[in-house]
Amino acid sequence: MISVNNVSVLFGDYALLDSISFLVNKRDRIGLTGRNGAGKSTLLKILAGVQEPSEGSVSVPSGLKIGYLPQTKVYAEGKTVRKEAETAFNDVLDLQEELECLHRELGERTDYESDSYMALIDKLNVKTEMLHMRGADNMDGEVEVVLKGLGFRQEDLERRCEEFSGGWRMRIELAKILLARPDVFLLDEPTNHLDIESISWLESFLQGYPGAVVLVSHDRAFLNNITTRTIEISLGKIYDYKVSYTRFTELRKERIEQQRRAYENQQKQIKDTEDFIERFRYKATKAVQVQSRIKQLEKIERIEVEQEDSARINVRFQPAVRSGDIVVCGRDLSKAYGDHVVLHEVNLDVLRGEKVAFVGRNGEGKTTLVKMIMDQIPYEGNLKIGYNVNIGYFAQNQADLLDPSLSVLDTVDQVAVGEIRKKIRDILGAFLFSGEDVDKKVKVLSGGERTRLAMVRLLLEPYNVLILDEPTNHLDMRTKDVLKDALKKFEGTVIVVSHDRDFLLGLADKVYEFANKGIKEYLGGVAHFLEAKKLECFREYEQMHPRKLQQENVVEEESVSENKIAFEERKQWNKEIKKSEVKIEKLEGEIADLEQKIGEAEGKMAEGVINDELLKTYDEMKKHLEACMEEWEEENGHLEELKARN
Repeated sequence: MISVNNVSVLFGDYALLDSISFLVNKRDRIGLTGRNGAGKSTLLKILAGVQEPSEGSVSVPSGLKIGYLPQTKVYAEGKTVRKEAETAFNDVLDLQEELECLHRELGERTDYESDSYMALIDKLNVKTEMLHMRGADNMDGEVEVVLKGLGFRQEDLERRCEEFSGGWRMRIELAKILLARPDVFLLDEPTNHLDIESISWLESFLQGYPGAVVLVSHDRAFLNNITTRTIEISLGKIYDYKVSYTRFTELRKERIEQQRRAYENQQKQIKDTEDFIERFRYKATKAVQVQSRIKQLEKIERIEVEQEDSARINVRFQPAVRSGDIVVCGRDLSKAYGDHVVLHEVNLDVLRGEKVAFVGRNGEGKTTLVKMIMDQIPYEGNLKIGYNVNIGYFAQNQADLLDPSLSVLDTVDQVAVGEIRKKIRDILGAFLFSGEDVDKKVKVLSGGERTRLAMVRLLLEPYNVLILDEPTNHLDMRTKDVLKDALKKFEGTVIVVSHDRDFLLGLADKVYEFANKGIKEYLGGVAHFLEAKKLECFREYEQMHPRKLQQENVVEEESVSENKIAFEERKQWNKEIKKSEVKIEKLEGEIADLEQKIGEAEGKMAEGVINDELLKTYDEMKKHLEACMEEWEEENGHLEELKARN
């Protein structure tokens, strides 16, 4: 559907993206991955048409509908949540107006046997079908199902958008995109502002969606559950894998190792050549050979090795004094802000050594209960902290509590004692502070960098209980793995508030779900919680579509019985469209196969395997690919002409 052709994004001499090409096919489920700053968000913007590449082009068939969710957005104001979400159906309102015009024109016509009259009836049938396919019969139901699936309550739907925080308003934008039913979803970190239930609902929605999905996410579970293809951006190039994220990480390690061997071989070849030039530079009898070797050196395309964080940083929390058996005991705990009751008579017990997860929709009281345990807010009920308990607390605003005048290194050096001081730089490296970064002042760090630094400080202090409120925000996958491993090895007690299922799986052995002013305990960990939860909103959504399909079939049968001639014309038209679509699909498969083979050939050449047969095959494949791409573009044009007939 979308063809990216030799796209480059240049900043002076630096190429963020360097002549990349690939196809986005129907029903593709693509995860874009790569280091921070590799160009993932930039590529999404180019696909969405909101940014132009420095070089190259993106071919998008006319009429293709794209739904793009950026990381940051200027939000609309002035409407209720429901009314704002309904703007996704503006095309439905336009269709309804167009149908009214067609009905009026039909009523004024008397040339019932003419070709133009039949064409008008056929157009009316097509527009009616389109209207039913867009869910015009149940717009209100669709809006409620999607908004509730993304975490809004019934009473929220009539509140004005500006009453909500930025995270909730991003959910409204996401709802509008889902309701618009585009041909391609382009989603940049869509789970950033979602809780665990909303993420599960969104997964289910996207898994059953008939269009294509291209997404950027640091949520490994979300990627694995949705994507079947992974495109990595590294050093300006792309590597296209027809596999899910976890399988990609395995294949990537193999590729890096091959790349490293090719690099070493090339370096040896370069050194040997340079040695030859240096040895015989001033010998007249070797002048021709020396000049030949100099030209060879100039022509060599230098292999770059991607920086691979292969070393596993062994990070441990500092040992602390053993606490009593009961760490936290709460009975009949209640908290209200005025008339708004957040928690009502909840009970919980946290025992020494337990790893407990607080989960649930935003606003249900998870952070409120944490603040009650930390004695930061007043509350009703009885809450006891156990004997010898020393709590290390990571709040969502922990980054704001750092001393802005200190450097990164000094900030952690203040709390590091004993042998751990020898590992400070390694630990900072594990949390993405390396080289000159450790000398930066806290005041110049971004919000994400401050959050990571606050987490490092927590690692270095001797606590026997850790309470972490959304600790994985702003952490990449590798850093989350480092933190998770450290928490699993931690011998004390952990209470963690998080919506990151991959982070919680295998870590939490008990779950408290927050809902309806209370909490519910699940002893089987996060997997048991996810299994037990019934996502009723999505079941409603699934049940809604069979009814709509039946309604569409009834409409189609009525249309056919009214005019058999229009039916036959439409049947032939559909056959031609289907034939064109099959040809396009076949070409897309051939293009994908050629791109893979070309990539394999380039890999061999990068390793130094170059011969006449390989070069000949490589040139032939490149020419064949170019011909296929031209044929694909021509056939897409033909398909657009067919569709334009009606």
